[in-house]
Amino acid sequence: MAAHPRYPLLFSPLDIGVAKLKNRALMGSMHTGLEEADNGFAKQAAFFAERAKNGVGMIITGGIPPNFEGGGRGSKLSEPHEVAEHRLVTEAVHAADPDVKICLQILHTGPLAKTSECVAPSAVKSRIGAYMPNALTADGIEKQLRDFANCAALAKEAGYDGVEIIGSAGYLISTFLVEKTNLRTDEWGGPFENRMRFAVEVVRRVRKAVGPDFILIFRISAMDMLQGGLAWEEVVQLGKAIVAEGVNVVSTHFCWHEALVPTIATMVPRAAFTQVTGRLRKELGVPMITSNRINMPHVAEEVLVRGDGDIVSMARPMLADAELVKKAFEGREDEINTCIACNQACLDHTFNGKLV
Repeated sequence: MAAHPRYPLLFSPLDIGVAKLKNRALMGSMHTGLEEADNGFAKQAAFFAERAKNGVGMIITGGIPPNFEGGGRGSKLSEPHEVAEHRLVTEAVHAADPDVKICLQILHTGPLAKTSECVAPSAVKSRIGAYMPNALTADGIEKQLRDFANCAALAKEAGYDGVEIIGSAGYLISTFLVEKTNLRTDEWGGPFENRMRFAVEVVRRVRKAVGPDFILIFRISAMDMLQGGLAWEEVVQLGKAIVAEGVNVVSTHFCWHEALVPTIATMVPRAAFTQVTGRLRKELGVPMITSNRINMPHVAEEVLVRGDGDIVSMARPMLADAELVKKAFEGREDEINTCIACNQACLDHTFNGKLV
């Protein structure tokens, strides 16, 4: 197939080892509220299928907890009877375009869960959390590990092409990683080798549960942007460890939710953080997803040309325009309904319990 005349990299295929993506355009994970809505999975099926038929290469769903304490409300994926509603989504996407890959994001919100049963490595309350988390016992940690693996296995049964494990943003996995929230003195706390043990073990258990031929993405916090966050050397060390345990693609995330640094607002320059992804890409040697304020195809192409990523996530832009990828391919960029990063109909709605 001849290279696209304007966006040769964006519309080039990518081999990620266990699968081949038809292009580098990703609709990254974002919460729509449909996860909790009546008949929500049927609506999600239509929502994602519309993006699939309009050219996106891969989709990652909004975050789904692996157990009750991982979310506290809404849907989860921990029981066999929950598989059927997820199959509505995967079948709709694959019917729209069999070449599009769809992955489930496994999201354990840890201290940010909407329940008094929320858990964390230590009883350290998040600045934006509703509850003081319950410090996990050794048995409790083992339960969380089993639940991550079980969720991934159920996702495979539901027809997903892979899973993304989110290990950033102040959710459970990231609270194990930093000393600010991990006060443990056992094998899960203390030196960084211990603090990263939970993240690495999650990856190991998930890979074992799904086998070798299933996409495994890990969303790593490349910049925590809070006092006491990960040092760059620790980010690299964690990245190398999870790749060694079977991660196919690493996705970079920037900023804990409780941090005060803007990362997705209109004031943030386009593709402002992608160079960090590029720096980590040189260290890890696996395909990398980059994101944040990449709202138009020419911005995405520039990121790829610089070597600042292999896959470009455009979640909010594809919320604004389901046909973004198709319009770019057909040279109709002036028709794209451009995301201006106002966050009013996405992030603000999510925080206020409204549908996106």
